[in-house]
Amino acid sequence: MANIKSAKKRILVSQKKHDRNKSIKSSVKTAIKKVDAAVAANDKAAAEAALLAATSTIDKAAKKGVYHKNNAARKVSRLAKEVSAMA
Repeated sequence: MANIKSAKKRILVSQKKHDRNKSIKSSVKTAIKKVDAAVAANDKAAAEAALLAATSTIDKAAKKGVYHKNNAARKVSRLAKEVSAMA
């Protein structure tokens, strides 16, 4: 454990940021899984609705700095490609 006051604060701040980032990443993964499940079930309407929600979640994560903007764009692009490829 740190002895210096500023070091103690850094530990607390970094833990708070870690928890926040982990929560946001988890919600992004859940949104992606919902799109994948809808695509696997071959349900076009549900997949499009899930894609809209997932895109919003991913963009918010990128805006908050949890994901790099190119990483977020790649995730959205791959999901959109999956949904558009459905029959």
